[in-house]
Parts: sequence; C-alpha cells; structure tokens
Amino acid sequence: MNWTQWFIFLLILQIIHGLGTWKLYIKAGRQAWEAFIPIYNAVILMKIITRPWWWVILMFLPIVNLIMIPAAWVETARAFGKDTKLDALICIFTLGFYLYYLNYIADVQYIENRELKPKTSTGEWITSILFAIVAATIVHTYFFQPFVIPSSSLEKSLLVGDFLIVSKIHYGPRVPMTTVAAPMVHDTIPKLGVKSYLYNDNYEERNSSWKNKLQLPYLRLPGFENVERNDIVVFNQPADTLLNMNDFTPDRNYYKPIDKKTNLVKRCVAVAGDTLEIRNGYVFINGEQNKLPPRSHLQFSYEVTFKRNLQPSRIIEILKKYDITDFPNYGSTQLSFIVPAATDKAIAQLKNHPEVDSIKALKQEEGVAGDVFPRDPNYDWNIDHFGPLWIPKAGATVQLNAENIALYKRAIGEYEGNKVSTRGNQVFINDQPASSYTFKQDYYWMMGDNRHNSIDARAWGFVPYNHIFGKPVFIWMSIDGINDGLKNWSFRWDRIFTTVSGSGERTSYLIPFLVVVFGLTFFNKWRKKKKAKT
Repeated sequence: MNWTQWFIFLLILQIIHGLGTWKLYIKAGRQAWEAFIPIYNAVILMKIITRPWWWVILMFLPIVNLIMIPAAWVETARAFGKDTKLDALICIFTLGFYLYYLNYIADVQYIENRELKPKTSTGEWITSILFAIVAATIVHTYFFQPFVIPSSSLEKSLLVGDFLIVSKIHYGPRVPMTTVAAPMVHDTIPKLGVKSYLYNDNYEERNSSWKNKLQLPYLRLPGFENVERNDIVVFNQPADTLLNMNDFTPDRNYYKPIDKKTNLVKRCVAVAGDTLEIRNGYVFINGEQNKLPPRSHLQFSYEVTFKRNLQPSRIIEILKKYDITDFPNYGSTQLSFIVPAATDKAIAQLKNHPEVDSIKALKQEEGVAGDVFPRDPNYDWNIDHFGPLWIPKAGATVQLNAENIALYKRAIGEYEGNKVSTRGNQVFINDQPASSYTFKQDYYWMMGDNRHNSIDARAWGFVPYNHIFGKPVFIWMSIDGINDGLKNWSFRWDRIFTTVSGSGERTSYLIPFLVVVFGLTFFNKWRKKKKAKT
C-alpha cells in the first residue's frame, strides 16, 4: 500500500477502536469522543490502563507493534476487572474484539490504582520475556544487528566465521517494509523451515494479493554518513529468489520483499555517478585505478605447478606459509592445482619457493563474453574485463536506446516500478516512447575483494539505495573452521573485539573490555556493601 492507503487504513482502525471502547472510556472518567481521535486516544488509553506514555510510540513501530498492541488489549481488559488467563487468551485470539463484549454487553467497572505487578510468578516471567523481546527487537531493527560472514568473498578483510555488529544508524535505519513478521528473524523460522513473514512470492499474483497490501512504502530515517567508495556494506541482494540464489535472469516468478531478501556483505567500489571499468581484474573508477584501504587485499585465482607430485598436507603447508588460506580439499598427490584466492604479494613470494615450478594467473581474456551482467550480445564483458559502465544517480538523466537499455532495464523497471519494453529500435516506458530516463534513487556497485570467488554486482548489476541497510563496524567474535564442526573450531583471538575498518594493524579491545566489565562489577558490589553498612 502507498502512504495514502495506509492513512485511510489507520483511520478505519481508529473508528473500530472508538466504537469498541467509547463506553469504557466513559467508565474510566473520560469523554466518549476521546476514544476516536487518532494517537490522542492511545495517549488517553495509556492513562486508563496506567501504563507509560511511551507505549504509544512502541504501538506504532512496525514489528514491535505486533507485541505491544495485543498487550494493550489485555491491559485494557484487566483495567476493567477481566484479568484471568482466559480473558487474556480471548483478547488475543479475537484480535481485540473481546473489548466490544466488555463495551456493550458485560457489566464491568473501572479499577483505579490497580496492582500492575502480575499475580503469579509465571505471569511475571512472561511479562519480562515479552519486554526483553521488545527491547531486543528495537535494537535489532533500528540500531544494530548481528551478522556472520558466510563466504570468502572479502577474504583478508573479513573472514569466514567473523561475527559482526552491523550499524544501521550510519546510513540511517530503514523502517521495516514487511509489517507482519516474526521479531528478529529474517527469511525463515529456524528449525521449522517456514517463512517468517506474510507475503505472496508469486510475481503474477503479488500485485493483487491482500498479503502484499500490508507492505509499508520504503522509508529511511536520517543517518550521519553516506555510502562512500570502498565502504564495506551489508545490503539485501537485489536479484534474490527463494528458489535459487544464482538465478539472476530478469524474468523470475518468485520474489521476496526488499527487507526479506538475502543479506550480503560486499565492498562498494563505485558510488552513484561513477563510471566503472574492470581491466584485467582491477577496478578503475572514472579512469583511475581504485585504491583499497590498508587492511584490504585483492585476491585472484592461480594455477600452481610443482616440480614433483606432492601430498595434500605438504601443499597446504606451503600455502599457509604465504598466508594463502582459501584452498580446496585435495585427495591425492598432485603436480599442479588451483589456488582459488591469493594476493599479489603471496604469489610473488610463492614463485620463489624451491618446490614451485610455475604459476599462471587464471584471468579471462578481454573480448570474450562471460556469464555476467547485463547478459546481452551487445556486451562481451566478463569478470576480469568489464565496462565502462555509468552508475545511476538520483536526479541524473541517461539517454536510452535499443543498445544500452539492457544496462538500465532492471533498474528502471524492477527497482523504480516502471514497465519497460522495446519494439524494434524504440524503447517504451509505461507504454510511452522514451529516449531518456531520470533516476529516482542512487545506485551502487558492490564487489568482493576475492575477485574470482565472489557472486557480486558483476552477476546481478546495480544495488539500489533502498536495498542497503547497514555498515559493519565491529567484530565481536571470530572462529576459524566455523563450517567444519564444533571440534574443529579455533578462536582467532587477534580478531575478537576489533573494528572492521581503520588504518594500521588490527587491534583487539577484548582485554580493555573485560577490565571495564569486571571493574564495574566489583565497584557495584562494593557500593552495595557500603550502602548496606550506612
């Protein structure tokens, strides 16, 4: 729904609320009309049920309100003497319409200065759990979110098994678009394997589905930083599908809402308005080679040939000596093998090893088309030779023709909500002839530093601004062998409690953190003892 439709929907809810509670308002010493005024009626209701005013804010926060609104129904019933477990269940399962029964049929009286503390330990426990979930959901949705590195696309900068804290306040928190969803769960509910949200994924039906009507329009709260070139960014994969993550064809029939698409982390190598080109695997922006931050290292694939057959253990030993840690499992002695990812520095050192015969870079040749964006015969691009390509910028206009429409069709159509087609040499937007288009939002180009082992923008193209949701700022845990079973885990102590970005060597703040925690703990104990004595 758009904002106008949501406004009408909320007005209807206010009328339903007023009709179902106005007599209860009167019994509580208020005026009947106060039950019908949007937002104001919620403030008055908090006074009636003796709850703090800030509950009103929580009742209007998406996802959080799925807990707070039922809580308000239950508290309203309790304020009028209906405080049994059965009353609470009826309130929830009737979606609050139990209040209509209290308003028109039941003979209830308002209880002033009622006891707010739950009568049983079970009730107190449930209340504590619910508000812990509310607090965690607010932090998770609008401030910080944990994230685990699943792949080696940013190897050396971020490693598989790094546990990150992703800041949503840097670029501005994105208000959830999916309004009916389980708190703090992304795509599927663990163990159950079912979707955690209400949405129709079928492309042919999604525009007419009532489930999709509950989607909020895109809205981002103010941040204090823009996405800059070479930032590591967490975003929703634009071309994601539930059926197959590697299906990047434009005509898919299985969709997810933006905020429920797969979360990815890549480096933003080009921002809106840049012209990007990849030459022999190296990125050039506006004609100049992109320089990565000090902690970043480009990696490519190589074929290494030894002077004699070696055992797998010996191969791995040699690779680790030069800090080459991304390698396949070898099952027999080999003369030559593929190194999936290695830095230029590591390869230069490996060449001088006495057991190495030769090393060949496995880069694709210029002019040989690969399976990359935009997958059009007019562009013979591949992962190592790509572009030049202009990155769309909000408010900027691009000239369109039958040749370059392949570059911008998905952005104009899928990401900006237009119907795009071609007839002969003519481009049509929303069934009208078009020779140009002005973009509504910024776009970015996201790539992995592990250039030959990263599914990134070279596969699906531009990343729209509304798909970006955070910036990794902190590594709070790092486990080597995270995917190899618990017995193979080993902690990378030099990475735990370190910042993601920064100049110079990585510094762990674990010891200072532990000192502060223990210091505060002992100080509080000492203060309590001193207070008890006095």
